[in-house]
Amino acid sequence: MADAKLFAGHAVRRLRRGAGLNQLVMAETLAISSSYLNLIERNQRPLTAALLLRLAETFDFDPRTLAASEPGGGAEAIRRRLADPRFADLAIDRAQVSDWLSAAPDSAEAFARAFDGMGAGGSAPGPDPIDAVRREIERWRGHFSDLDSLAETRSDDLRAGSGDLYGAVAERLRVTHQLSIRILPVDVMPDTLRRLDLHARQLQLSELLDPASRTFATLFQLGQIEAKAEIDALVKGAGFADRVSERLFRRHLTNYFAAAVMMPYARFLRACEATGYDVELLQRRFGAGFEQIAHRLTTLQRVGARGLPFFMIRIDRAGQASKRFSGASASPLTEAEGRCPLWQLHNAFERPGYLVRHLVALDGEGRWFTMARTVHRQGVRVGGVSGEFVVGIGLNAALATPLAAASGIDLKQGEATAIGLGCRACTRPNCPQRSAAPQSRALIFNDRERGVSPFVFAGD
Repeated sequence: MADAKLFAGHAVRRLRRGAGLNQLVMAETLAISSSYLNLIERNQRPLTAALLLRLAETFDFDPRTLAASEPGGGAEAIRRRLADPRFADLAIDRAQVSDWLSAAPDSAEAFARAFDGMGAGGSAPGPDPIDAVRREIERWRGHFSDLDSLAETRSDDLRAGSGDLYGAVAERLRVTHQLSIRILPVDVMPDTLRRLDLHARQLQLSELLDPASRTFATLFQLGQIEAKAEIDALVKGAGFADRVSERLFRRHLTNYFAAAVMMPYARFLRACEATGYDVELLQRRFGAGFEQIAHRLTTLQRVGARGLPFFMIRIDRAGQASKRFSGASASPLTEAEGRCPLWQLHNAFERPGYLVRHLVALDGEGRWFTMARTVHRQGVRVGGVSGEFVVGIGLNAALATPLAAASGIDLKQGEATAIGLGCRACTRPNCPQRSAAPQSRALIFNDRERGVSPFVFAGD
């Protein structure tokens, strides 16, 4: 995919002010006109590759921070916050949001932080560590370049001597780090899947882990050792206010490293493009689970070699989301707290192991092609409670043509199911599945009529 244009006026302005320069002096330093610099700072012109390089050389900074520092996560993230019912009467459009980000990026960031710290009723319950970590992941659009490159190099090293990745990792842990791997029976580890016993110099794994999970567990341990410097730098740069967020983010990054070794970037992207992003085929090729493949698809945002912008969500039977990654998709389907029962994401529970495809239409947010399948937690014995979830992935339907799973579906003109973002946020009228009235609309009562839905509201 062609790289998106980089509009980073807020970051350039912050860089200039931090250096104590006015626009004229900075423009002269960069050998451009002050009027051109002014247009860049107001996001009316994108940064060219040549100018980006000149900025990096002149002011000694990491160019990736320009793309990873959009106030409040960028225009789409700000718009999702403004869709809250508390702002329903303001009718703020896309142009206003863009103007706000351009003219006052710091105030937009302040609004985002304040909003994220507020409860649905306007109270401030305190920061949620999981939300803080999600926000940091989305700030990077799910892709951590340095960590990914290190994992790719390590993957090449491990595979150079053996086609058995698990065996190669086990050997590296034994020879380089004096850690042996021991598979223990469930009676010895009844409630634990992985344990590091430093006294015995053992990584102990439960016999209940399947081969993909066993490989992932060994790579997680390798990442804790060999990717520590890169992970430490990312955690420090996130600037979390509490230790819980730091620990959650560190775990995410270590998982990221493990997945990136199992599915090294260049090889994985080539396989995706060659197979039409055939998830089941990718599972077999890389010895990974469905959820591991799904998550990896959200991270393919390397500069110059981007994959399709997928999102991922994992829900339980109650509809609660335990994982949400929007990557570069900017999909509201991962941001909404509620989900529409008409979305066949939920239907996958009734078809275990089967890939459920669905073309949906979101009011004002275009069409989305989604795929979903059940997954189960590792480590459950016969007679125990099995953790069952559905993992859904998807992307904008306009980009889904290359997908093998989309074959035979008219993504542009075909029938798409109209869905919302949960009943409280949805304003579609006459929905027979509606369970609650939208928060942003006043209810209308007519004792002489009864419609399909028990809720009639202003704007119908």
